[in-house]
Amino acid sequence: MEKLKNYINGRWVESAAHQASSVVNPATQEVLGQVPLGIGTAKDLDEAVKHAHDAYLEWRNVPVMQRVQPLYKLKALLEQNQEEISRIITLECGKTIVESRAELQRAIENVETACATPTLIQSEFSENIARGVDEFMIRQPLGVCVCIAPFNFPGMIPFWFLPYAIACGNSFILKPSEKVPLTMMKVFELMENIGLPDGLVNLVHGGKETVDAMLEHPKVKAVSFVGSTNIARYIYSKGAANGKRVQAQGGAKNPVVIMPDADLDVTANIIADSVYGCAGQRCLAASNIITVGDDNGKIKESLYEAAKKKVTGFGLDEAVEMGPVISSQSKSRVEMLLEQGIGEGANLLLDGRGYQVSGYQKGNFIAPTILEGLPLGGELVKTEIFGPVMSLLSMKDIEQAISFINSNNYGNMACLFTSSGASARKFRNEADAGNIGINIGVAAPMAQFPFSGWNDSFFGDLHGQGRHGIEFFTQTKVVIERWPREWTRKF
Repeated sequence: MEKLKNYINGRWVESAAHQASSVVNPATQEVLGQVPLGIGTAKDLDEAVKHAHDAYLEWRNVPVMQRVQPLYKLKALLEQNQEEISRIITLECGKTIVESRAELQRAIENVETACATPTLIQSEFSENIARGVDEFMIRQPLGVCVCIAPFNFPGMIPFWFLPYAIACGNSFILKPSEKVPLTMMKVFELMENIGLPDGLVNLVHGGKETVDAMLEHPKVKAVSFVGSTNIARYIYSKGAANGKRVQAQGGAKNPVVIMPDADLDVTANIIADSVYGCAGQRCLAASNIITVGDDNGKIKESLYEAAKKKVTGFGLDEAVEMGPVISSQSKSRVEMLLEQGIGEGANLLLDGRGYQVSGYQKGNFIAPTILEGLPLGGELVKTEIFGPVMSLLSMKDIEQAISFINSNNYGNMACLFTSSGASARKFRNEADAGNIGINIGVAAPMAQFPFSGWNDSFFGDLHGQGRHGIEFFTQTKVVIERWPREWTRKF
């Protein structure tokens, strides 16, 4: 099987790397492709940067109304090919086809929002700040921008960045995850038909060698990343040390608080979707489920029944509600962490280990799992499991729940289920997280809002999406101007 090609300067080209890694369907273990890795990928990146910089020098002076025209074409092509791309996402990532369709819809919404760049990029003007002196601010592009994308949303996350970058006048290089490169390869095939100049958008495969080359290259001006906290911290520190603008989204351990006045049946089903969606492999997955005042165990029972009903299997089956985790290594890690939780004194209320799917015995399946009673001072209660595991905790009141949430190193999302407006207002005001959900299981911002994150869940100042995207991919220039009458030529 041949190695996958890079897309550089408007052409599909062979990588200079001699090594390769298999792209594997997590439900079947079928090898879908060979992705270039190792020595040689830095050379690929350097070639891409050279062409991207040349393209940027021309593109930056294209009027913004013209720069967004290809995005309208891209939106239409993504919609026309949504089912095919969604199937590719499911095959290489493992999530259900319903989840893949929803993921790609979020990508399309970001393209739509970026089409508003002519308005979003407008700035301020003040006339007569002093007699005859005007002052105004303009936004200009940065140059070559790069994105290091994760495996869990191969179709959506690149679109938190790509459309905003090019609409603002930059060029763009994407490094997809080596585990799921096929989705964006299909998208780049579509982008060949939208009228962008050669070299403006590029796709380069690779692993750490490619990443380090991005962080060190002098012509790379901005870096966007989504992944684990340890790598996000590395990306941010090394990128910033090399003078680059960086936005690095990290991991999470998202808490959801259920008050005794919540609608139990509706709440339980929403939370089950939130915990087990994408097999728990998302930075907005609910993880620590905190029941308040559940003395009779009704909330726990509702959560158990909702989790037990989840159908686990091959993602292309429309009836399946949860697919496999991405790799056998991820499966082993989740199982190891479950053993750690039991060792810390937790009870395995629902055990998803050893789950077999008929016809897919080689798949990386773990069925919905519930750990009950993790010690609040233990390690697992603050460790991102990144798998289909609900950690069920019990607390006496909302004050204790908020105090627990705010002791967490992460700060990506926190949610509350209640029928009390006072509780909701207290929670959204005091909970230390960048995304807050009230009677919502996954507080995922729409494209016009920034994908917020605090503490160890984000490194940087400006997040992906919306106005933050416009601000991240531009730099401000302030002009102070005076034109005395006697200096102006008369015609």
